[in-house]
Amino acid sequence: MERENFKSRLGFLLVSAGCAIGIGNVWKFPFVTGQNGGGVFVLFYLLFLVIMGAPVLTMELAVGRASKKSITPAYSALEPKGSKWHLHGWICIFGCLLLMMYYTTVSGWMLNYMFKFAFGSFSGSGINSGDVFGAMLSDPLQMVGFMLITVLFGILVCGLGVQKGIEGITKVMMIGLLALIIILAIHSLTLKGAGEGVKFYLVPDFARAKAAGLGGIITAAMNQSFFTLSLGIGAMEIFGSYMSKGNSLAKESFTIIGLDTFVALVSGLIIFPACFSFNVEPNAGPALIFITLPNVFMNMAGGRIWGTLFFLFMTFASFSTVIAVFEMLIAAGIDNFGWDRRKSCFFWLAVIAITSIPCALGYNLLSNVHLIGGRDILDSEDFIVSNLLLPIGSLIFLLFCVTKWGWGFDNYLKEANEGAGAKIKPWMKHYFRYILPLLIIVILVQGL
Repeated sequence: MERENFKSRLGFLLVSAGCAIGIGNVWKFPFVTGQNGGGVFVLFYLLFLVIMGAPVLTMELAVGRASKKSITPAYSALEPKGSKWHLHGWICIFGCLLLMMYYTTVSGWMLNYMFKFAFGSFSGSGINSGDVFGAMLSDPLQMVGFMLITVLFGILVCGLGVQKGIEGITKVMMIGLLALIIILAIHSLTLKGAGEGVKFYLVPDFARAKAAGLGGIITAAMNQSFFTLSLGIGAMEIFGSYMSKGNSLAKESFTIIGLDTFVALVSGLIIFPACFSFNVEPNAGPALIFITLPNVFMNMAGGRIWGTLFFLFMTFASFSTVIAVFEMLIAAGIDNFGWDRRKSCFFWLAVIAITSIPCALGYNLLSNVHLIGGRDILDSEDFIVSNLLLPIGSLIFLLFCVTKWGWGFDNYLKEANEGAGAKIKPWMKHYFRYILPLLIIVILVQGL
């Protein structure tokens, strides 16, 4: 079968950014920022995006663009004869499957909450947002139902192909996402007391950071900047295989990172002014989105509308990642087993729907099941992906691209620098070989 490509550069950028932009940007980033003192954390986050995230992203895209294949055959095409780098490709496929086993459930929460706000579940007196969240988690039908809607939507989009489905629909979602986030941020900035929230969020206060523990803030910023790009499991590699050689990978990587960072930063401009306006602690943790913010919306003029728009934005953010990771799995079926797109879609629809059920039941029928370190099913699956597969996978991509035992730095450099735009410099080889691996190992060890 002839391999599809993106119809436009804008399509590639929005789809790739959509893979990076997900729940972590608008759920994890604000509460981690709040827990780590605000502006100083943001400053270090941006620094580590440039010195860690961007280089590894160029490497994952380079493997895809040079091979024009999904992850396992990509390694096979580029690796030295007789080497076993391609084994990591199978681990990447497992990692994407494991990610979808819990990400589809959380994405279903976003869709569920959008409907709850739209149809008035948070309207009226005496409603407790914590009770609403608890009732959703404890209801197997809600949990499984919205998870299955997410799975079906992702597979249907991918089934339409790269241009008509993934590129066409993700472009609409991403443009809608960007429009919604700007509207919501402007509204939050008009609230009484919003200025204090902006000051906390964007003005570095090293005295406050020192009191919170500067070392912990730096480590948290390193972790968040690295994990936000979904690197290490081949989710970005597949889109490198569809892209043209018209622009350098440094240029494309910084554009993707720019869009990802824009969404993360503007998400904070929605949340922190609203928190300070309604005297809500900005370090509320994971409950910030599902318990704290609904309380804010319920006490806000027009809160039903603003809550609906916020969770529509969250749904777009999560669905864009679902579509991107599904495409990696579907392409793996096509490239490794010779299936057509239709057969691969049906296969992964069945596999992901079935394997996602334990997580969807993890807060009700399977609430007594605890796995890694006493974690529930969702947290255990997330621990394996985020704390193990992402950093280890990124380290493997890095070593494959810069050592003589893999593809090699010269081959990577040639591919990365093909096209117009910023170039990777030869002197960076030493940084990539000796410093960047140590930084990734720090993230790996700290996550354990």
